[in-house]
Amino acid sequence: MKPIGPLMIEHRLIERMVRLLDRHLKEVTETLQVNTNLIDKGVDFFRTYADKTHHGKEEDILFKELSAKKLSDEDKKMMDSLIQEHIFARQSVGRLSDANNHYIQGDGQALEKIVYELGNLVKFYPVHIEKEDKHFFIPVMEYFTQAEQQNMLEEFREFDRTMIHEKYKRTVGELEKMTPS
Repeated sequence: MKPIGPLMIEHRLIERMVRLLDRHLKEVTETLQVNTNLIDKGVDFFRTYADKTHHGKEEDILFKELSAKKLSDEDKKMMDSLIQEHIFARQSVGRLSDANNHYIQGDGQALEKIVYELGNLVKFYPVHIEKEDKHFFIPVMEYFTQAEQQNMLEEFREFDRTMIHEKYKRTVGELEKMTPS
């Protein structure tokens, strides 16, 4: 398997979450009611799975390895664009989280912000994923030897092994801060 295989498989799960949020967006615009639990779980998914796990492998491994290669101007421009898109996604998820928290606290203007950020995410991710799957991942594999691709796959596996530990160390730390000793 090429290193892009796991990344493309992860895209399928991200697409499933996007479809869930898109359905909820339609419900919200019809009912003007937000399922704050779904939004919280979506935010956690995007922060942990889509960003830290998936984008983490892209940025910390694939893009880092590509940066050591002599990329064509087109591939370099595409990689830089993808990095900026990851930043956009992080910021949008952060604003969605903030809006959801404000909504929970009774802020009447938060509903509009939730609708806006959900709209951003459900429009953004399908285009972003298509760009990576169809226009970037496959062509950039040409920069790597078979051995380099196998090493990258192993780095991906190791990266994934540590990810769950980071999430729950952070969770326990946050809970400890909220709980009096």
